[in-house]
Amino acid sequence: MKKLCSASEAVQCVTSNSTIASPGVIGWTVPDALLRALGERFETEQTPQGLTFFFPTGGGDAFEVRGMDHVAKAGLMKRIVSGNYVNTRDPATGERPKLMQLIQSNAIEAYSWPIGAGVHWLREVTRGSPGYLTKVGLGCYIDPRNRGGKFTDKCQDDLVRLVNFEGKDYLFYPSWKLDFGFIRASSADENGNLSFEDEPLISTHIATALAVKACGGTVIAQVKRIVKKHSRLACDSRIPASLVDKVVVAEDAPMTTGTPFDAAYLGKQRRTPADLPKIPMSSDKVIARRGALEVRKHELSIFGFGASSDIPLVMAEQGLFDGDAIDDYWFTTEHGPHGGIVMSAWQFSANVNPDALLDGVTQFDLIDGGLCKFTALSFAQMDARGVVNVSKFGNANPGAGGFIDIAHHAQRLIFTGTFTTGGLKVDFEGGRLNIRHEGKVKKLTREAEDITYPVIEGVQERGQKALLITERAVFKICADGYELIEIAPGVDLQRDVLEQMEFVPVRIADPLPHMPTQLFLP
Repeated sequence: MKKLCSASEAVQCVTSNSTIASPGVIGWTVPDALLRALGERFETEQTPQGLTFFFPTGGGDAFEVRGMDHVAKAGLMKRIVSGNYVNTRDPATGERPKLMQLIQSNAIEAYSWPIGAGVHWLREVTRGSPGYLTKVGLGCYIDPRNRGGKFTDKCQDDLVRLVNFEGKDYLFYPSWKLDFGFIRASSADENGNLSFEDEPLISTHIATALAVKACGGTVIAQVKRIVKKHSRLACDSRIPASLVDKVVVAEDAPMTTGTPFDAAYLGKQRRTPADLPKIPMSSDKVIARRGALEVRKHELSIFGFGASSDIPLVMAEQGLFDGDAIDDYWFTTEHGPHGGIVMSAWQFSANVNPDALLDGVTQFDLIDGGLCKFTALSFAQMDARGVVNVSKFGNANPGAGGFIDIAHHAQRLIFTGTFTTGGLKVDFEGGRLNIRHEGKVKKLTREAEDITYPVIEGVQERGQKALLITERAVFKICADGYELIEIAPGVDLQRDVLEQMEFVPVRIADPLPHMPTQLFLP
């Protein structure tokens, strides 16, 4: 096979001041061997230098699948544009990811685009259009009137512009050239046609290959095996050989961190709800249980990373999916799996027992088309203006991921998370919540540090229905502010709720009902 080479040989073609696009979703579908080989080449040769990296969805978790961290080296990386960033400490070393260290020390140009904009931008690059035009994100952190997606002071170029088209404001993402594409598939045939039979996500690998080739660039594919040509059905090959320049075999590449391979993510084997992990009794479990009460059958529901992704697991534990009952619930994530059960933590993004799989660009067509009627998303801060923030707070710069597109287009939204953070300790007794140690950081704040999505604006202008669900209180987000509609049994309204907020609810239900007692039982 003429295209076959080692990872170290493949990256020799990368030249200084080039631009590399590389898909991947946390630990899933990351071309880790290629990114590692490029980082190792730089360590040995001190070249290439001054590279720009485009990661539509943020590849790598900085642990077992390091992804972006392999190339997080001053000198090698000049600029990065990514849908999201990881900031979790390594449990073995206590160290932050290398990439986050570069961002926090202002050593590189770091931008963060909403994933929806990034994946649709790839299509515009392929088409040779001037760029991507959208109303999604107006007024948010990606709006140039705020930060324009700039995460470090070194960012001087405006990669997103505010433009007026036919009397209306839009965000415009100008096209720029992509020189190299590092992608990943399951297998390549002897001609270089790629298939994804072992991958639970397709992500933006197809879109990346198209965009890079349309720019006259080089596509390098990492696969687990080579198969004979003409041995597969044509429908199984998702990327044709004409779009692939080099092929690298990495046989031991895991599905994701902690999962070398699991056929249940492919729909090849069915895992029963009893086999799924149990969420330990905690604030997060209470929140997930309360969120589950908002989920409806036969409504396409999309779940975000964090506490919200626990909701399907607690529903499975409650027996709601026993037998064929899961078929009545239509669950997805921003990354394209449909049907089955959304997983949490580092397993998030792929679904167990999926029924169908869309690629990343098509999934965001679905999201931006408003077909996900219900969404559950986590929050880091909610402020008095009705703004939710997950993109930048404290020393964390995670970006928005798919949050903005999802929140903008859903009809019913719930935002989940603990009331405070930083040392919060609770326990449960007799169906009551006991706050043993209050968190030192208030999350319902006067003004959020970043604008990820203006919730009240969506309620006012597009008739969205929104709830804020915490372990001790539930609020309805109304056009004029927050209405407190439930409180946990065992919680003092003044001490544990009102004094732990930096603003006052516009209304408190009278009488104020308790959250259901069963939420707090083991």
